[in-house]
Amino acid sequence: MSGKGKAQVEGERTRRLVVKIGSSTLTTSESSIDYAYLQTLADQIARVREAGWQPVIVTSAAIACGLEALGISKRPSDMPSLQAAASVGQSALATAYAEVFARHGIVTSTVLLTRRDTADRQAYLHARDTLLRLLELGVVPIVNENDTVSVEQIRFGDNDTLAALAACLIDADLMVILSDIDGLYDANPHFNPEARLIGRVESIGPDIMAVAGEAGTTVGSGGMITKIKAARVLMVAGIPLVICHGRRADAVVDAAAGEGVGTLFVAAKKPHEITPKKLWIALGDAARGALVVDDGAKAALIERGSSLLSVGVRAVDGRFEAGDIVDIKDGTGHLFARGRAAFASDEAALAIGRTRSQLQANRLLESLAEKPIVHRDELIVFE
Repeated sequence: MSGKGKAQVEGERTRRLVVKIGSSTLTTSESSIDYAYLQTLADQIARVREAGWQPVIVTSAAIACGLEALGISKRPSDMPSLQAAASVGQSALATAYAEVFARHGIVTSTVLLTRRDTADRQAYLHARDTLLRLLELGVVPIVNENDTVSVEQIRFGDNDTLAALAACLIDADLMVILSDIDGLYDANPHFNPEARLIGRVESIGPDIMAVAGEAGTTVGSGGMITKIKAARVLMVAGIPLVICHGRRADAVVDAAAGEGVGTLFVAAKKPHEITPKKLWIALGDAARGALVVDDGAKAALIERGSSLLSVGVRAVDGRFEAGDIVDIKDGTGHLFARGRAAFASDEAALAIGRTRSQLQANRLLESLAEKPIVHRDELIVFE
């Protein structure tokens, strides 16, 4: 193992890189891993390590790898078969990564996560400590969702979200998504031959969300929209993101070197203090419902970093309990913030549109006047 591959010198801050590779990039079909491509990926990771980066790989394709090992050519649709394939595939995929990196004298590890592991903040922090310790030891962690035990309620649903979570966990300096498309276009290039690649994105508003679309692939479960949602959180966290074609020669090396590759989502100045707790709120747990706010409340949250008061809320969507994570949307339905609700949905529905004095004047509602619906310390704004 080279000197740069060993544990970093005490006090030295090595740059951290998260590379996410999707199933459609890592496979040749629904049930066959492209081992030649996996070797080229390992070659690139070895080069960025020599350039001073500590990489973490977030991988897909455990199910595809398991289908290949089991001799199943078409992806099944029932959950037991998919989880059985994942069980076989995780081992085979981990072995494949270990073998290609061993040629460079690099040790890999397997880190399997579900939302259950990150919904609890203590578990979230333990996952962070484990990843950081692996990097200190010179290991390349291979992170994946634990598809063997995941069910819909605890799945991330796509590895773009998982990769963004990993990037926030380790306070990465850059994240690269290796996709089956060159980046974000101003229209769907599959249907519009005049669609143009957007090279740089500095903010994510409704316009960018609209052009992202909902398209996915038969192999993976994510589409461009999940990548944009991940970018939205990373930009607030101060972590730049590059989305590029995974088959482009030296994509990872060039992105790490700052070359123009695909679409760069720029990490702007942090508008408010972004604590680990807020990042956990943004990515660590699935939203249970939503609060729709008026323009005044939206401006207060974005421009002044205020708490969300009941008077600024116009509607409550879904059912949630006090302490659950909720999305915060404007009147057009655009999601611009997320936070931890202080009230259950039925309580919130009674309080919305009322001032503090109005709540205090009502004996049935006066207990709701003591705190905001979402406190500023438990709220993250994406704009």
